[in-house]
Amino acid sequence: MASPIPRLQLDETLRQMQQGTTMRKVKSKSWKKPRYFKLQDDCMTVWHQSSCTCEAKYTFSLSEVEAVREGHQSEVLQGLAEEFPPECCFTVVFHGRRGHLDLVAGSPQEAQCWVRGLRRLLDFVTSMDQQEKTDQWIRDWFQKADKNRDGRMSFPEARQLLRLMNIDMNEDHARRIFQEADRSESETLEDEEFVLFYTALTQRGEVLRIFQEFSEAGKKLTLLEFADFLQQEQQEPENSKELAMQLIDRYEPSETAKVRHMLTIDGFLLYLLSPDGDIFDPAHESLCQDMTQPLCHYFISSSHNTYLLADQLQGQSSIEGYIRALKRGCRCVEVDCWDGRGGEPVVCHGHTLTSQISFQDVVAALGQYAFQASDYPVILSLENHCGPEQQHALAQHLTGILGERLLTAPLEGWDPARLPSPEALRGKILLKGKRAESPAHSLSGQPDEATEGDVLEEEEEEGLEAEGERQSHEAKVNALSDWVVYCRSVPFRSFRQARACRQPYEMASLSEPRARKLIKEAGNEFVCHNARQLTRIYPRGLRADSSNYDPQEMWNVGCQLGRAGGEGQEPGPECKRPVALNVQTAGAEMDLSDGLFRQNGRCGYVLKPAFLRDEGTTFDPADSRSWAGGGPWSLEIQVISGQQLPKAANSTARSIMDPLVRVEIHGVPADQAKEETKYVSNNGFNPSWEETLQFTVRVPELALVRFVVEDYDRMSRNDFMGQFTLPFTSIRAGYRHIHLLSRDGTAMPPSSLFVHIKITELPEPE
Repeated sequence: MASPIPRLQLDETLRQMQQGTTMRKVKSKSWKKPRYFKLQDDCMTVWHQSSCTCEAKYTFSLSEVEAVREGHQSEVLQGLAEEFPPECCFTVVFHGRRGHLDLVAGSPQEAQCWVRGLRRLLDFVTSMDQQEKTDQWIRDWFQKADKNRDGRMSFPEARQLLRLMNIDMNEDHARRIFQEADRSESETLEDEEFVLFYTALTQRGEVLRIFQEFSEAGKKLTLLEFADFLQQEQQEPENSKELAMQLIDRYEPSETAKVRHMLTIDGFLLYLLSPDGDIFDPAHESLCQDMTQPLCHYFISSSHNTYLLADQLQGQSSIEGYIRALKRGCRCVEVDCWDGRGGEPVVCHGHTLTSQISFQDVVAALGQYAFQASDYPVILSLENHCGPEQQHALAQHLTGILGERLLTAPLEGWDPARLPSPEALRGKILLKGKRAESPAHSLSGQPDEATEGDVLEEEEEEGLEAEGERQSHEAKVNALSDWVVYCRSVPFRSFRQARACRQPYEMASLSEPRARKLIKEAGNEFVCHNARQLTRIYPRGLRADSSNYDPQEMWNVGCQLGRAGGEGQEPGPECKRPVALNVQTAGAEMDLSDGLFRQNGRCGYVLKPAFLRDEGTTFDPADSRSWAGGGPWSLEIQVISGQQLPKAANSTARSIMDPLVRVEIHGVPADQAKEETKYVSNNGFNPSWEETLQFTVRVPELALVRFVVEDYDRMSRNDFMGQFTLPFTSIRAGYRHIHLLSRDGTAMPPSSLFVHIKITELPEPE
């Protein structure tokens, strides 16, 4: 499996990388060791070798890499800035929670060679078509099986591969497949022989049955037969013949069949595995919603304690928390600022043992990454605990680094009776905080009845300030308050008081328990309030582990902003209720957030349904009499099969999974439901369920559907294997693949589920 993908042309840079380079691998100021790094002949994997051993070790595949950063762009390299020049340093950033690889080359030329080469290969991986991805998966499996790196795979290596691939196969059956692929009769497999072995393992009988159902000849689909399949099963539009021609041209590997406008079983499978065969509607992958409505008419992707990578008591603070949040589309991040040494403010969780990071570094990361994933506005929630002197440093860093991107005054011609839109605020960073002003300086020109005691109410609820700090609070607020324009924090007393006295640019922060109480007692008033103003929900104080509350119940009443935490652990069984969203904390709550914001081009803003944008709405999520629109809807999901499912995180190399699939509906209380299949014993490679799960969805605009795969354990809690979450309104009918994501939302190709979806509108109840 040595040859690179044919379309990838070798150049001088890649050849130098294949010759290898000695670089320092650094983990800390005291851990800096030379390693010999070499790009393999396949141009898709990198191996390294230490000076004390001749054994080469697998380092990474290009498919595992998210980005390559030049210079001192990791905290480890920043700490070594005086020792190593930035032009010799670079960082390889991996998907998910795998740690970075920080490297120091012997010269700027060597560093640039690897940076340019890795980036070129990353661009190539991104541009791969489905066939090239499949070929690469085969190469990756071969690399994992070829333990002695002789370019051949023996039968013992093949048996080990089967366990890696999560399948428990009878040894005689495995040997028979191996021998059929060993056409050279050398008792080893290489190159095309391994492809035959892999192909035999990955045959899809269930796909072949569907193919033959629509194929009169049984071995090919004509253009009209494929068009019938697209129209009847996939619910594609009426111009299915034109679409069929496009898909054949896109996915059919046989040039002969392509010229004759026919689809072979190989092309049919490639189509089903492609984005065109995905369960998620590709029309929702791009920006598709009206972005000219007031900010309060959108759900906004938000993060709480963004700087934390673990729990809120003694976890690590890191710039990486901001980078990860912003790159996944987060549009509201939190910065807790405290007085630091040498006159420089720091960011940390006050009165805890969490580590500290520089406020200047946080703003620099914000300046670099704020608009990489989306150019719609970012809200910087500034929890300001600094004294007057260091507030000047806060202001200098904000203006010096962000410049004109920082919104410091109302937009020209802005109507204070209405919040501006995401479109009007494109490319801007908004400060959220408290504003100390006299009635003469009120943004609306109206007197403001808030007192200093009111200003302190939010901190008292969250327990953020010690008694001694409150004495200088007025001076602390004055320094930066003029830049708080559209996200002014005010205390919340009642919906009646907010309706009578509050302006659209004022927003309240509510604790998770208080918000839940208001939902129960005054659901419709809460909805009407959120149609006019922004509301932020933050976790209850007992969530020291950075676990999350369930955001769905907050979205049901139109709350726009939740607060999420850092890169913490998955919440334990005792943390059943979700909090504001801690993007660093994996779990069902974060899956729901990712699922909601997967639509509308992942821009971080999702337009709320019309009944949540109307100040006079009668909608109450708990009252079925207030629900308007069509429906209810029947959702029928046939869970057919799974493909190359990942092993559970805590499984051993020899363990084989017993997978089951659970489907969950999250929405208004009446729509909450879950159903699951039976488990399949000892087969995580190609399990077959062929079970149908049925649901009724009454308010589809608020419903999210979560698919979860678990390893069944009769003695204890099932182990997580993968998941995928999406809005009900983004689901496509027909035969669809669901490409699974890991615990932290990272893609895990080629792990997938194969399902059939049927959605029908039911008659309205009498």
